[in-house]
Amino acid sequence: MDVLFFFEWLDTSLLAQISKAYGGVFAVVQMFHLLSLAMLGGMVLVGDLRLLNILMTSVSSEEVIDNTQKWFTVALTVMIISGIFMSSAVAMKLYYNEMFWAKMASLGFGIAFVYLIRRPLLKYDHDTINPWTLRLLALASITIWFTVAASGRWIGFS
Repeated sequence: MDVLFFFEWLDTSLLAQISKAYGGVFAVVQMFHLLSLAMLGGMVLVGDLRLLNILMTSVSSEEVIDNTQKWFTVALTVMIISGIFMSSAVAMKLYYNEMFWAKMASLGFGIAFVYLIRRPLLKYDHDTINPWTLRLLALASITIWFTVAASGRWIGFS
């Protein structure tokens, strides 16, 4: 299914008009996007480094994961909303940008990984989960979210 019609609509939407006309508004939204990206990355790293027994080893991994998952969801929500606003300013350019689609694919994969694999697995007592499973889960998570961040950063260079 081609989504060109959505990008054409987004390019002429009220969001696009605001983002193109008011650079200050765009800058503030971009600031929120970057802050939420930093918060999301921080939550991923803190949670996954705890699963790897590298960070915060004096705190139970269940407690760390519970707290980081709450803030992960907040950061993801802000990141998606601000990302849509920012995309509206250059919608047609993004449609033809391969790195944008790589970011969207890795973001979709990351979201599915968190909500369909990571969270359901980590809701159980971590002592009952094989330590290698936890390590692989953490390494996969770090790799996925690094890919999202790297491909997003690369959009500007392609």
